[in-house]
Amino acid sequence: MTTPTHEPVTFGERPLRIEDVLALANRQAPVQLQSDAAYRERIAKGARFLDSLLDKEGVIYGVTTGYGDSCVVAVPLHHVEALPRHLYTFHGCGLGKLLDAQATRAVLAARLQSLCHGVSGVRVELLERLHAFLEHDILPLIPEEGSVGASGDLTPLSYVAATLSGEREVMFRGERRQAADVHRELGWTPLVLRPKEALALMNGTAVMTGLACLAYARADYLLQLATRITALNVVALQGNPEHFDERLFAAKPHPGQMQVAAWLRKDLAIDAPTAPLHRLQDRYSLRCAPHVLGVLADSLNWLRSFIEIELNSANDNPIIDAEAERVLHGGHFYGGHIAFAMDSLKNLVANVADLLDRQLALLVDERYNHGLPSNLSGASADRAMLNHGFKAVQIGTSAWTAEALKNTMPASVFSRSTECHNQDKVSMGTIAARDAIRVLELTEQVAAATLLAANQGVWLRGQAEDARPLPPALAAMHEELAKDFPPVIEDRALEGELRLCLQRIAAQHWRLHA
Repeated sequence: MTTPTHEPVTFGERPLRIEDVLALANRQAPVQLQSDAAYRERIAKGARFLDSLLDKEGVIYGVTTGYGDSCVVAVPLHHVEALPRHLYTFHGCGLGKLLDAQATRAVLAARLQSLCHGVSGVRVELLERLHAFLEHDILPLIPEEGSVGASGDLTPLSYVAATLSGEREVMFRGERRQAADVHRELGWTPLVLRPKEALALMNGTAVMTGLACLAYARADYLLQLATRITALNVVALQGNPEHFDERLFAAKPHPGQMQVAAWLRKDLAIDAPTAPLHRLQDRYSLRCAPHVLGVLADSLNWLRSFIEIELNSANDNPIIDAEAERVLHGGHFYGGHIAFAMDSLKNLVANVADLLDRQLALLVDERYNHGLPSNLSGASADRAMLNHGFKAVQIGTSAWTAEALKNTMPASVFSRSTECHNQDKVSMGTIAARDAIRVLELTEQVAAATLLAANQGVWLRGQAEDARPLPPALAAMHEELAKDFPPVIEDRALEGELRLCLQRIAAQHWRLHA
């Protein structure tokens, strides 16, 4: 396990934050399950209430009936015990790539947190086994495609239910293994899921919510990184730092926009004496950077609210109210809030890609970069005709940006009627979350390219006889970047350095504005 850097995350009555899920996803925190007697009894009471209804032959969706449009089909009591296995078995039809380890841990955490509310009718033993999967890092192999986001993430979550039952495959200690073999190795007996338990595991929003937690954290860091890149580009392009004046932003006081402008002022040491300005107004990709990035900054609070309320909710069906002895049939598996949050996030993030792409286009073009060499090449005059610096990097960045922008089409408006029109309006939340992750991947690639180009531009400015010292924050960043990314003088293939930069971004390596 990675060395813990986060306090233990306890599943139970306490709500979780996105940061808790992220710590678990990155194996940076121990995991605990609330274990006091009163809490365990509250969980157990729901399972006992369901058993009492079975004794009375009560009609309960998914327990004594079929699923979806088959809810009108009664299941005789002597077949009820077999129904959970049939549910996760016929849903074993996922396709596409497998969720990576980080995403799978986030999914397990989201599902466990939902079931810990005690209104899903599951046993304590099920919570304990989910907790044990997280603790021992037993990761079901979950195909990412096949969910319409209502009735929950049925198909991908069937792989969680199946592996808890000793079926299908898991990743364990770096190896792809049969779940049954891992159970034997650990001395565990696979669970035989009780009535309602497979449905409780599968009929929820854990996949989209887990992915949303990861997407949020990446977007939050990307916001800070894009602001730092912009500051470097203001220096490289000899921009006008007065565009970020505090008095200017007091006249249009969106809080996130003001925050981005404040970060830029700090990075650029705007209160220090400045060189004579070359122009009154920079192009929009510099001048309006707080207005572009500020929309993302201002959206993070409501995005957090949508995600964390979903994370800390019971989102399966039916809800089991053991205290009032009622079974409440509803639609909490519908992922509309996550769908909207992720459709919005991918739009916000793609605009960051577009902003940075435009900044890079200015950097490489000697018509607009105010005296920098064409394509930021650092070659000497007698070698200039051979060298092309960041020319191809700019082409690649344009491609990544275009793909990010293409993926901003909202998934939530593409509802499809399924289950013989029982599920006739669905959220598409999982597709929206996957789209958001893809847009983030592409935008991080744009950020990596623009960061290296900005750093090259700053280095080139520093070669001039009249070069001014960099502001402290940018000087420290420039010095740190130089350790891994030396100036491009003679052309070299930059793929390896771009990939290293992406690793640094993924690890949130640089301490920025938080």
